[in-house]
Amino acid sequence: MEYLSVALTVTLAAIASAFSQSIAARAAMEGTARQPEAAGDIRTTLILALAFIEALTLFCFVAAILIWIRIS
Repeated sequence: MEYLSVALTVTLAAIASAFSQSIAARAAMEGTARQPEAAGDIRTTLILALAFIEALTLFCFVAAILIWIRIS
């Protein structure tokens, strides 16, 4: 039961990251389809946004490891 918090931290972070990355990618594709001449700027912004999303996921992973070490 103690490890439930670790499992939920990693699971919820991964699910939220996957959903938010898919929403960001969809918005970037729609923006590129509407305005192809801005594809370079949209791509740069998308990569930056995906990096921030992934960083938050990694922070949750580190928090889960710290919780796991604290429990053990």
